[in-house]
Amino acid sequence: MEYLDFELPIKELEDQLDKCLIIGEESDVDVSETCKQIEKKLNDIRKDIYKNLTAWQRVQLSRHPNRPYTLDYINGICGDTFLELHGDRTVKDDKAMIGGLGKIGDQSYMFIGQQKGYNTKTRQYRNFGMANPEGYRKALRLMKSAEKFDIPVVCFVDTPGAYPGIEAEERGQGEAIARNILEMTRLKVPIIVIIIGEGASGGALGIGVGDRVLMLENTWYSVISPESCSSILWRSWEYKEQAAEALKLTAPDMKKLKLIDEIVREPIGGAHSNREKTFEVVKNKIITHFEELEKLSPKKMVELRMEKYANMGVFHG
Repeated sequence: MEYLDFELPIKELEDQLDKCLIIGEESDVDVSETCKQIEKKLNDIRKDIYKNLTAWQRVQLSRHPNRPYTLDYINGICGDTFLELHGDRTVKDDKAMIGGLGKIGDQSYMFIGQQKGYNTKTRQYRNFGMANPEGYRKALRLMKSAEKFDIPVVCFVDTPGAYPGIEAEERGQGEAIARNILEMTRLKVPIIVIIIGEGASGGALGIGVGDRVLMLENTWYSVISPESCSSILWRSWEYKEQAAEALKLTAPDMKKLKLIDEIVREPIGGAHSNREKTFEVVKNKIITHFEELEKLSPKKMVELRMEKYANMGVFHG
């Protein structure tokens, strides 16, 4: 288990509890009362820390190396019913963007999302979750297939941004993202978007237009990362915490600004602290929102979706 800097008090108490249990097992000393006291203190400090997280601490949690990624959610929700589909039929198969068909109960869904790696080798293979234009074109191809067969779309957003390389720009990165945004606004099937980690820049928007946009509690969604914002404004990454606060990028900020529809609560300690519970909560949210959306006609659904995005950013002085 890896710990972030603000989680070190939890680590110290967990180490104390482990030592206490070992002493109890290896000797005749009754340490049950001491262990109970440590457990109580551990629960209290855990609640206190995660109840008062800053924007930057939530950014850190969204990047936690143990945090589940898109394929973890899909496998946790669909089991062995998921069939991954590959390629954009033009350039190649982008490993940073994954998608395919899966089932929740008897209902089929088209799942799409950015996938990060777990170690150096897989991070390079997945290009750190940064999709190229062919990744967005693959996503759009799968969405169009879903529309053809009347299958709802579920998008998992978790990316530090679209890949900014020269070759990506040469192949039309901006156009690919813009095309996806346009096509998603008028797709005639329900779209549920869930931000499960980092939701940065156009990389997130390329699969981020939906009838329902949900954010897990310890995620962020913004046009720019705190580090990049800090380097532009202050010519240094030292002010990333200040930038995170100013950007209003947390789930409560997004909900307050009416840019998302719902915050999905995570277990205390983050999504990685209890993966099974997180997968179950997300699965239930998908089912609930789909049941609401399937009652609408395609025409009404598209109309409401367009109206929702047209109203964003409207300010009455």
